[in-house]
Amino acid sequence: MVIAGIMLGVVSFNAMPSERQVLQNDAQRIALLLQLARDEAIVRNRPIAFEAESDRYRFLQREENTWQILTQDELLREREFKRSPVLLSISPPQAGEAVPLRIVFGREPVDKPFVLTLSIGDAHVAVRADGIGHFVVE
Repeated sequence: MVIAGIMLGVVSFNAMPSERQVLQNDAQRIALLLQLARDEAIVRNRPIAFEAESDRYRFLQREENTWQILTQDELLREREFKRSPVLLSISPPQAGEAVPLRIVFGREPVDKPFVLTLSIGDAHVAVRADGIGHFVVE
């Protein structure tokens, strides 16, 4: 009985990922999608933006003078965070610290480096962009 109880405890512990693990998975997905959005902005020759709130994130494309949510793109579609609310911050800070947070990728292959930090409680994960197309989760 004791061995069965221990095994059940181990299985249930592994089945319930920690906040840090869930945040790490979301950050890795976001890093890959940011890479894709950056590349798409260059290929499409129009700006694409990443926009995030505490419970979800999405990608938008600039159409004339307005931002349109990418609804027809399966990869750059709107997604919810696995756990929320997620506190988001960017360094260096954006002008005015807009809510929702927005990162814009232009047509140029070189941009400003930034660090996007995602937090839930005491768990923190950062996505570091070097400005030339590399995104690393830390």
